[in-house]
Amino acid sequence: MTKPPGLDRGLTNYGDRDFARFLRRSFARSMGVSRELLDRPVVGIAMTPSGFNNCHRLMPDLVEAVSRGVLAAGGLPRAFPTVSLGEVFLSPTSMVYRNLMAMDVEEMILAQPMDAVVLIGGCDKTVPAQLMGAASAGAPAIQLVTGPMSTGRHRGQRLGACTDCRAFWAKYRAGAVDADEIEEVEGRLAVTAGTCAVMGTASTMALIAEALGMSLPGSAAIPAVHADRLVAAEETGRAAVALIADPIPPERIITEKSVENALRVLMAVGGSTNAVIHLAAIAGRLGLRLPLARLNQISDETPTLVDLKPVGQGYMEDFHAAGGLGAALRELKPLLHLDSIDVTGRTLGERLAEPMNWVDRAFIRPFDEPIARVGGLIALNGTLAPDGAMFKRAAATPALFEHEGRAVVFDGLEDLARRIDDPDLDVTPDDVLVLKNAGPVAAGMPEAGYLPIPKKLAKAGVKDMLRVSDARMSGTAFGTIVLHAAPEAAIGGPLGAARSGDRVRLSVAKRRIDLLVEEEEIRRRLAEHRPPTAPARGYKALYAKSVTQAPEGCDFDFLMKR
Repeated sequence: MTKPPGLDRGLTNYGDRDFARFLRRSFARSMGVSRELLDRPVVGIAMTPSGFNNCHRLMPDLVEAVSRGVLAAGGLPRAFPTVSLGEVFLSPTSMVYRNLMAMDVEEMILAQPMDAVVLIGGCDKTVPAQLMGAASAGAPAIQLVTGPMSTGRHRGQRLGACTDCRAFWAKYRAGAVDADEIEEVEGRLAVTAGTCAVMGTASTMALIAEALGMSLPGSAAIPAVHADRLVAAEETGRAAVALIADPIPPERIITEKSVENALRVLMAVGGSTNAVIHLAAIAGRLGLRLPLARLNQISDETPTLVDLKPVGQGYMEDFHAAGGLGAALRELKPLLHLDSIDVTGRTLGERLAEPMNWVDRAFIRPFDEPIARVGGLIALNGTLAPDGAMFKRAAATPALFEHEGRAVVFDGLEDLARRIDDPDLDVTPDDVLVLKNAGPVAAGMPEAGYLPIPKKLAKAGVKDMLRVSDARMSGTAFGTIVLHAAPEAAIGGPLGAARSGDRVRLSVAKRRIDLLVEEEEIRRRLAEHRPPTAPARGYKALYAKSVTQAPEGCDFDFLMKR
């Protein structure tokens, strides 16, 4: 094969290539790198440590382990930083900065001399941002996730962020847990480094990265503090060097077939609704689309097999010990495209031909004995969301699947915060809570779709209500919640026409969410719509101007491959 360019790739433009090479090697040697190593192929390591990102606290150990694997395989590791997205530390929401991170990843891969790249991340928006950037850059790339955290304990109960945090907070709001106990729980929810311990967005995206073929088989679910997480990091470094000898660009791995495999996995594990947006954005970078009708077809064909919170009872450490994604894929085998390939060059069929030693059926059910005969997520259409909305039926109350109620409308996030716990709020358990102006253009699409049950109803024992919005919700959340209504209210979507007192109907059977108002009246109300004031400068102005709607992944329109 032709010798990889290594440090000679993309020489800085001084008008003299030989001088640029001489100067680059001189500065590389100033970092204490020998001439022998400077002649090796280069593996970039995109690292994302931050004091605002607990999920990535063990990043230095992972970088060291990847570097060890690269060196052992004959490469030169070069770590470089990118934007880091700590989910709970970012305002207004990390979703706003996912595209910024994706741009950072893409440009740093293209601008710096590397023959392949290892992408290390884990927190919710980090993995999709890295995959989006790598897909656009086109260089051979491998994803390494940081891994899920381990569970804590509270009065004999296992705790894991963040499904349990929501359950305890709901009890606190209802008066069933006092201030002293909620303070105790605060210190016991997240007791190790790593991503959320349940099947939230971070865990879902880790599994999707592996299902797509972009990370090493068996690496997605290893706990962050487990020794095997470092072993997987070392093996990832070795695999990155192997990718240089026989390059496989992301576009050969992320294909229509592997995207459908990822959707099957999403349904089977009862994964996060956010994953649909992220998968659409990753696919969109390569000109692939995610039709919502096809998503529904896949959901209806794919059983829910994994018993983890927020849908079930287990945690990610249980899933790993039970056999991990490899066990789940073997159950899904009749539904998968087995000719898709991964970063090692093997087909999925070749991987699944290898036997499993043991599977814990308490957490990963057989195909013929599922938790549910259908997948966890479905897409909705209707007069309230003509371009689509998402619904996590696996985490919802079946009694509300066919429901009609009176709308109680909140015009935005501030209105919601101001009135939701007002004792005088006109609301009953049968009503439908509607939040508008929380979509990508209006508010960056925060995880506000998990509208709290009004405090006076919570104290009366109400656990769930139908809720509708153009926002997202955390993958760790649960409830009968319609999300991602598109087009969003801020750009003239019919959600913007909803008023308190209107009737709203959900039909899971018909895959519809409807505003029961005459079409002419909806048009009249929308004619009075006034868009929110857009940010005037900087990245947020770019975001509001260029972000697409949820069905296209909320990516920037100029970054999608048309």
